[in-house]
Amino acid sequence: MKKIFIPLAALLIFFIAFPLINMIFGVSISEIFDTLLDKEVTSSIFLTLRASLWSTIFALIVGVPTGYLVARYNFRGKKIIEGIIDLPVIIPHTAAGIALLSVCGRKSLFGQLTGMSIMGTEIAISVAMFFVSVPFLINAVKNGFKLIDPRYEKVAITLGASPLRAFFTISLPMVKRSILSGSIMMWARGISEFGAVIILAYHPMITPILIYDRYEAFGLKYARPVAVVLILICLLVFISLRLLEDKGRRTDDKV
Repeated sequence: MKKIFIPLAALLIFFIAFPLINMIFGVSISEIFDTLLDKEVTSSIFLTLRASLWSTIFALIVGVPTGYLVARYNFRGKKIIEGIIDLPVIIPHTAAGIALLSVCGRKSLFGQLTGMSIMGTEIAISVAMFFVSVPFLINAVKNGFKLIDPRYEKVAITLGASPLRAFFTISLPMVKRSILSGSIMMWARGISEFGAVIILAYHPMITPILIYDRYEAFGLKYARPVAVVLILICLLVFISLRLLEDKGRRTDDKV
């Protein structure tokens, strides 16, 4: 079994890693440093990381309760709700951007009633990132709660705790690793978003759009260093978060 699966796994890893490694080694160290000193690049990277972080923080506020409800309760239309939650992953993200545009644009009902528009703002970028990546967080939280026996909460309530206190002191700490894992996946997915963001906010440019803009205007030579810098930064942050997650898991196991 192992002898069959190892070559298949190696083929998959090669397919994923080779294009990235080939691109990274196709850029010199001096090109990377020059790119890091480019104010337009650094500004777009910070904007990308920040906007995805805002969307993830807001998702924690509304997504954790949603995941809890879907995991704990059976109700009419539950499968429809779960389908709606998963829908942003399935539909083309340019279509998601157009859908958001019809709600957030100047000519939308919101725009006409308030006279406001979030188009071309950091808020619009965060909204687009939130829309396409929040299913990752909700589903991780939902699966985490499904693994926790509801009897823990019921025992706490019979001992005098309110349902809300039982949730925060019993259930929530038990799914913290699922929440962290879902948050990491959502944050990472938000960083990579292109289709929905470009519809709502071409400017200010997040890094994926900047890469596309430079490729269209100047070609691969000018776009590749920016792509490499973004990949290296994301890889560094992603590995750091995973190490933090593993450290927390080992600490919990010792306890």
